[in-house]
Amino acid sequence: MNTFAETLIAWQREHGRHGLPWQVDDAYRVWLSEIMLQQTQVDTVLPYYARFLARFPDLPSLAAAPVEDVLTLWSGLGYYARARNLHKCARAVMAQHGGRFPADPAVLAELPGIGRSTAAAISAFSYGTRAAILDGNVKRVLARAFGIDGFPGTKPVENRLWELAESLLPERDVDIYTQAQMDLGATVCTRGRPACPRCPLAGRCVALRDGRVGELPTPRPKRETRTREGRFAVVLADGAVLLERRPPSGIWGGLLSLPELPEDADTADWIAGRYGLQVRSVSPLGGLRHVFTHFTLEMRPEAVQVAPPPPGAAGSAHLWQPLDRLDEAALPAPVRKLLEPLAARDLFSPAGGAAAGTGG
Repeated sequence: MNTFAETLIAWQREHGRHGLPWQVDDAYRVWLSEIMLQQTQVDTVLPYYARFLARFPDLPSLAAAPVEDVLTLWSGLGYYARARNLHKCARAVMAQHGGRFPADPAVLAELPGIGRSTAAAISAFSYGTRAAILDGNVKRVLARAFGIDGFPGTKPVENRLWELAESLLPERDVDIYTQAQMDLGATVCTRGRPACPRCPLAGRCVALRDGRVGELPTPRPKRETRTREGRFAVVLADGAVLLERRPPSGIWGGLLSLPELPEDADTADWIAGRYGLQVRSVSPLGGLRHVFTHFTLEMRPEAVQVAPPPPGAAGSAHLWQPLDRLDEAALPAPVRKLLEPLAARDLFSPAGGAAAGTGG
């Protein structure tokens, strides 16, 4: 074995993370964890992972479930395309591969939501396949250890990193080596304040030798952050809030959200015309800022108290969700953040209107 891989394998056995719930010989559990861990830290994933396994203990149960159930459990974890692709992938594996994840990373990479690096990780952990990974942690470790300049998101730099990652693969213990790279990047060679004195690669790290640990990997070129404003209607009646299902693509795709008001619309007229509801009062609520990857959303919610709708008034695209059962709805995190204080403070009652002065 090359000394790079040998060093990392020895380090992982003694200092790496062990006992994580997905460190088992089960491709379903490995796949589920790898999708959840994309752009998300382990501590955040752990409770979601446990809830998913309790509801969907195996691939057939996940594939048979409505996508709405998957989105509900995913609510708050972010990057919701992962949840939609998770469901599509489960159904594809059932239909195309007899309910068993293929061992070939190239075949895995053709499934929804599984890219080249994720496919290699699933195959290495589940089947011991000799395949290289290149997630964010590994890019950072390699860029620092070998002094590779350039933003890793550009194709030439990424290609160079892939060539390096493949050249460093050991002949055996690939699963341990793969975990070692992830662990080192997550716990020692971190983005900010790396623990270089504890790093097993300190004696050979080019970035440490040259005093460039803070410079590598080269950060993404700065780009102007766009800000978008949106008016949202918090329509309430009988202790319930009106929610609409978002289109399958775009932000919050497939999730339940608040109706978005046209910028120049009169709130009462628009609600009455769109839903046939009798508006009793309209009042502003405190705004909320939510930062996405490419833009910032300034949410300007308005509380709209309406007369109770007749039974069966909800349509296929919208529903009335009781405020005391928000945990059962697939809500984006900022929408949940807006609604939970209303339920907790009981600002709205079936018999009364919106409390005055709720803009805090």
